[in-house]
Amino acid sequence: MNKISDNRAWWLVLPVFLLVAFSALIPLMTVVNYSVQDIFGPGQAYYVGTEWFKEVLTDQRLRDSLIRQFAFSGAVLAIQIPLGIGVALMMPKSGVKGSLCLILVAIPLLIPWNVVGTIWQIFARGDIGLFGWAINQMGMDYNYTGDTLDAWLTVLLMDVWHWTPLVALLCYSGLRAIPEAFYQAAEIDRASKWAVFRYIQLPRLKSVLIIAVLLRFMDSFMIYIEPFVLTGGGPGSSTTFLSQTLTTMAIGQFDLGRAAAFSLIYFLIVLLISWLFFTAITHADKEK
Repeated sequence: MNKISDNRAWWLVLPVFLLVAFSALIPLMTVVNYSVQDIFGPGQAYYVGTEWFKEVLTDQRLRDSLIRQFAFSGAVLAIQIPLGIGVALMMPKSGVKGSLCLILVAIPLLIPWNVVGTIWQIFARGDIGLFGWAINQMGMDYNYTGDTLDAWLTVLLMDVWHWTPLVALLCYSGLRAIPEAFYQAAEIDRASKWAVFRYIQLPRLKSVLIIAVLLRFMDSFMIYIEPFVLTGGGPGSSTTFLSQTLTTMAIGQFDLGRAAAFSLIYFLIVLLISWLFFTAITHADKEK
């Protein structure tokens, strides 16, 4: 006997879907309109076709920002995903200790982005900041306001501190969803901790890790507030990522045409790479 599906619940979701689509469509149409016009003022716009896209794609400053962005996002994923898994594995499974760990781990996620930048701006100072002062006391010449490498690593460390808890909480929820029977069978077979992780825990975390990778890539690829507050994009342009370059172009220089074209390319890059990540991970999961 065939089961009759009831899709009436979709009518409850439809108003929200239409509202979100409408609120996203109008700004997108405006950006597309600006990307093919040269705007001199109210009522003074001239069609230029793909001129702005050509200029954006040949702009060396934007290429440098793109390289820095890819390097930063790659480092974020390489550090935060394994670290988040490790933190989740060390957290207690239940009880008061488990609840306390969940609260402590989630604290960085509750702090607003601009406050995170301000905290690290003070924390990493070499004169009054605990982190900067401690590094200098070890004999290292640390100065994130004057050294390019120090600034880049400080931004990376700040992001790791702020967002690794998200990965840890996602992995923790995935680990708690594994039936206890799997662990009992592994104990009977005298499997090592590595074998339990390799053959039981990691395969069961794949769906959670897909979400974690996608979220962290998209967030890190669009990072703006934290490095802007911490370093202002400096020293030089060492921590000027794509979002800051776009903001400077659109607001600082009021170059709306090039900024619109750049934002569309920016959007397509994020969309394409997220799709590649999702496709690659799900395809590998299906093969197994």
